[in-house]
Amino acid sequence: MSIVATIKSSPKLKKFVHWCLIPTHQARPRLWVQWFVNPFFHKIGKGTSICRRTRMDVLPFQPFNIGNYSTVEDFATINNGVGPVNIGNNSRIGIGNVVIGPVTIGNNVILAQNIVMSGLNHVYADVETPIYLQPVTTSTITIEDDCWIGANAVITAGVTIGKHSVIAGGAVVTKNIPPFSVAVGNPAKVIKQYNFETKTWEKV
Repeated sequence: MSIVATIKSSPKLKKFVHWCLIPTHQARPRLWVQWFVNPFFHKIGKGTSICRRTRMDVLPFQPFNIGNYSTVEDFATINNGVGPVNIGNNSRIGIGNVVIGPVTIGNNVILAQNIVMSGLNHVYADVETPIYLQPVTTSTITIEDDCWIGANAVITAGVTIGKHSVIAGGAVVTKNIPPFSVAVGNPAKVIKQYNFETKTWEKV
């Protein structure tokens, strides 16, 4: 039996290993994990900048990869505790963004300020148990290449935003957005799409 399988099969051992990686009741890994363990498991591309005031809640048991010449700006939070976070090349994660996996962000993506995207949802069905003690569900968020997401937007679990689309500031995206679209509002609705025959952005 592998080490991982052994740990998973023993609740006490699993709890101890979890405590070794993350302080009790916290999401941020211990410093020794960030400095000495994560670099062997995660890939950070050439010319990429993760600013000093970024909160990196990333752990070795889930993937975190970021491509070449991308930036994660100050006061952003990246969390791969329940699902992988993959970011492509030449993409910018803006100031104050919250990215909770599972999330895949493509190449040449611009995320403005204070965007929240979480592939995680809490289960709340049992009213006798505090929500934080109940299970979680996950569904991958995908931001395809060349997208621009405006400030203060919220992207909910399971949503795909198609290539070269624009999401207006403050939009709440609860359903998939087709490629080459402009979406606004709460819940977000497509108001424009690119017509390749006329080569213009047309109102929907």
